[in-house]
Amino acid sequence: MLSRRQFTSRAVVATALAGLKGFSGLYAAEPKRKRASRYIDVHTHIGTTWNGNKELTPKGLLDWMDEHDIEKSVLLPLTSPESSSFLLLTEPALKAAKEHPERFIPFCSIDPRTSVRGGVKGFISIIQHWVDQGARGFGEHKVGLNFDDPLMMQIYAACSEVGIPLLFHLDALRGKDTPGLPRLEHAIKTFPKLNFIGHGPGWWASISGDCKNLGAYPKGPVTPGGAIDRLMERYPNIYGDLSAGSGANSISRDMEFGRGFLVRRQDRVMFGTDYLQPGQREGDVQHGPSDRNRTTRRTVRTGNIRLSRWLKPLGPPARTRRPSARPRSRPKNVRQHAGGHACRSAAARPRRRPAVVKTAPTRRETRPAGR
Repeated sequence: MLSRRQFTSRAVVATALAGLKGFSGLYAAEPKRKRASRYIDVHTHIGTTWNGNKELTPKGLLDWMDEHDIEKSVLLPLTSPESSSFLLLTEPALKAAKEHPERFIPFCSIDPRTSVRGGVKGFISIIQHWVDQGARGFGEHKVGLNFDDPLMMQIYAACSEVGIPLLFHLDALRGKDTPGLPRLEHAIKTFPKLNFIGHGPGWWASISGDCKNLGAYPKGPVTPGGAIDRLMERYPNIYGDLSAGSGANSISRDMEFGRGFLVRRQDRVMFGTDYLQPGQREGDVQHGPSDRNRTTRRTVRTGNIRLSRWLKPLGPPARTRRPSARPRSRPKNVRQHAGGHACRSAAARPRRRPAVVKTAPTRRETRPAGR
C-alpha cells in the first residue's frame, strides 16, 4: 500500500509528464499520412498466389497503395486450378472490402467446371449472392478452356444477366484462342451487354497485326491492323487492362505506336498493376505514369472515371407500385374506344347552357308604360 508521501510524489511526476507531452516544442508530431487519391488499380490479388510467394495481406496492400498514391484497388479472386498455385476465393475479397469499403473493390469468381445445379440459372444465383454481398465484377477469369467453350459461355451469360463486368486472362494455356482472337470475338458478339476487360500475354500480343504466338511477349515494332484495334473499333463492350508485364510490353515495344494507341483508345484501357506479393520486383509492377507523360495520364484519368461509374455499389431495386387487388371500376356512361381511350357517352355529357347575348333595347321597349 502506497504511503501519502509516495502517492503525492507519483501524482506530481505524472502531472508533469502529461504537461511536457502536450508541449509541442519537445515532442515531434507524427507525420500525417497523405490520402492516396490519384489512381484506381483494376488488378490486384490478396493472399498467396504462387508457391514461393509471400502472402499479401489487406494491410500490406493498403500500405503499398498509400506509398504509390493508389486510392482504390480491385481485388481479384483466382478459382481455377490453372490460374495459380493456391486458390484465392471470393470470400476473403468480400471481407477485406467490408473492412475497407473506401479502398477495396471486390470481384467474384467461380470455375465454370464447378458442379452447379441448374446450369446458367445456377451460376446466376451464385453470382447474384456475391453481388448482394458487395461484389462489383467477375474475375480474374483465368480458365484452361477455349475462350468460347460452352462452359465458359455459361459464365458470360450469367454475368450478362446479373449486370457486372468480366475481367479475363487470355494466353496459350488459359482462355485459349488463336491469332486474330476469333473465339473472343464470338463471345463479345454473343453477349453485347457484357463488358469484357482483356488481360494477359495473348490479349496484349494481339495489339500487332502480325501476332502468331499468344503465349509470348513479342518485341519490336507493332504492325497495324491488330485484333485489339479491330475488336475495339467494331464492338463497344471490349476493354483492356494495362497491368503486368504483358500490358507494359504492348506499349513499350513500339513507343510511337503505343502512344497513338493510348490516345486512340483512351476510353477503352484501364490502369492496373497485378500486384500480388510484398516486395514484388519493380519490373513486374507498373506504377503510376510519369507526370511528364500527358498521354498516359489522360488515359489513366479516363479509365478511372469509367471504373468509378461501373463499380459503384448497386443500389436497391426500384420500388414499384403494387397493383390493387380490386380493379378500378370505370365510371358510368363511359365506353372504351378501339384506340384504348375512354370517353363519356353523349347522354352522359353535361349539357351546356346556350349563350345569352345581350343586345341594346329598342326604342319601343324603352317607352314608359302607359304611353
